[in-house]
Amino acid sequence: MLEQFSGYIHSGTTAALPAPAAELARLAFARGMLAHRSAHTVYERDGLLSLVAGTPRFDDPAVHDTAIREGAAAAWAQAWASHGEAALNGMHGRFCVVMVATDGSRALLASDRFATWPVCYRADAHGLAFADRADRVPATQRTISTQAIFEYLFFHAIPAPLTIFDGIARLPGGHLLHWQDGQASCRPWWTPRFAEPGAADFATARERFLQIIDDGVRREADGHQVGAFLSGGTDSSTVAGMLGRALDAPARCHSIGFDASGYDEMEYARIAARHFGVDHREYYVTPDDLLDGIPRVATHYDQPFGNSSAVPAWICASRAREDGIDKLLAGDGGDELFGGNTRYAKQRVFGVYDGIPAALRRGVLEPLFALPGVGRAPLLKKGASYIEQARVPMPDRLQMYNMLLRLGMDTVFEAAFLATVDRDAPLRDQRAVWQAAEAETLINRMLAYDWKYTLADNDLPKVIGSTQLAGIDVGFPLLSDELVDFSTSLPPQWKLKGLTLRWFFKEALRGFLPDAIITKKKHGFGLPFGVWACQHDGLGKLAADALGSLRGRGIVRPAFIDDLLAIHLPAHPGYYGEMVWILTMLEFWLREHQSGNTVVAC
Repeated sequence: MLEQFSGYIHSGTTAALPAPAAELARLAFARGMLAHRSAHTVYERDGLLSLVAGTPRFDDPAVHDTAIREGAAAAWAQAWASHGEAALNGMHGRFCVVMVATDGSRALLASDRFATWPVCYRADAHGLAFADRADRVPATQRTISTQAIFEYLFFHAIPAPLTIFDGIARLPGGHLLHWQDGQASCRPWWTPRFAEPGAADFATARERFLQIIDDGVRREADGHQVGAFLSGGTDSSTVAGMLGRALDAPARCHSIGFDASGYDEMEYARIAARHFGVDHREYYVTPDDLLDGIPRVATHYDQPFGNSSAVPAWICASRAREDGIDKLLAGDGGDELFGGNTRYAKQRVFGVYDGIPAALRRGVLEPLFALPGVGRAPLLKKGASYIEQARVPMPDRLQMYNMLLRLGMDTVFEAAFLATVDRDAPLRDQRAVWQAAEAETLINRMLAYDWKYTLADNDLPKVIGSTQLAGIDVGFPLLSDELVDFSTSLPPQWKLKGLTLRWFFKEALRGFLPDAIITKKKHGFGLPFGVWACQHDGLGKLAADALGSLRGRGIVRPAFIDDLLAIHLPAHPGYYGEMVWILTMLEFWLREHQSGNTVVAC
């Protein structure tokens, strides 16, 4: 989808800045300009221009009434006049805020809690420039960041505040940026705080939980030809069931399947569909679909994006649009709010090691399992692996199986490229996020960590970008501010009870969801790309062509690319297919963007 807004405040001439897209309305002011689509109202009050994108809700009844009568920008201006920055605490939903002084002296940018409506910016000696896409922030020239490419290959997405362009940042979720007279400062306006009570009344909590979800689904569905993604997991099944109840009619649900062993869970989607009586639409993705989808999806994003579920999500959303749906509800958030990812239980097991007396650990266990030959005995090998991982502190332990770390940086990257990047930055930044979490227990600290790295930087951009490309809206009822706040008030043992994942979520939905959905093992929306790239000539050639072009960019060693395609991928398509995928998506993005005023710094 094209940009929704952009603008700048300049310290000198603007002659070299590119003009905004022709379809954007333009509003000039002293030392600057604001460009926006007509759907996003701009409002002026007391020398301030306010732009609000998205669909915010306001706590203040008077502000809420203004939003209904005059639009969100007028409501925000009123809220700001009454409450200042604190007005953000009474603003909910998906939104971003841009506010600039008409004399060009100051500005404020703010994103919602998970940055589901992005704000990107460049703040330097020339002034402040901003847009909702990194590739549309006004600039005379954009230089592609080698550090961003490195972190893309580390995370398979580029974590905020970094963007693919040097000097252009993405506002992290729940943050605001102040800019005044050439000086910029960024800080969080919202930080999750986990209450961590020792106990609570289950019946009361269950009633509140179900009501919040019901309210969220109804709110997201209101005014739309609405449908839902249905993967067959607990989250999407919950949303589908609640949607049918809200509509008092069969909900229209769309599911994607893969005709590849170990990748398809359509049967669980069918179980949920039968249970709730939904209007179920199934589609099986083929390798030929990827030939069309990979270039479209890769080039749609404003920076390289490597989540391999993005193409299936786009196909699913496109078929929903063909069926007359203008908004899909997604189940994202349930795992990260209520403790549903398998790594949460795994890390609890490793945490047991910390409870062993240090003298026993260092004086007996670690020397014993380090003896030569231990790795040849299966049970001892498992013990040695356990100790190896348990000794690594969190959150570094979460990256022990990171593909780049396993393969070796010097094996993957060109030496000249590595010389330009900070190899330690990803782990250093993760430690900062980990330490900033206002939580005492391991499970809540892991959740707070995932709210950034799993949700805000990865899963939500996947769904938002793919639905935008399909031309429809998306809602996340399991990520409403009300449900987020409710989740932080629960006892931590209700999220991970022993090694049982999201105990409360499942128990609260028992009787609503089919038992088979509650007890199923977590699967996901995976794509059998590596398997298909080895079996399908067209897909194999597409990947080989992309990686062949990437060989000459000075990023990845040609010898590694050759071995990846000729040896590693055929031997282990499930594992190495992910590396081929992220390199392929990177190359398609670079082909589209390495032109005009964009320069590759490496």
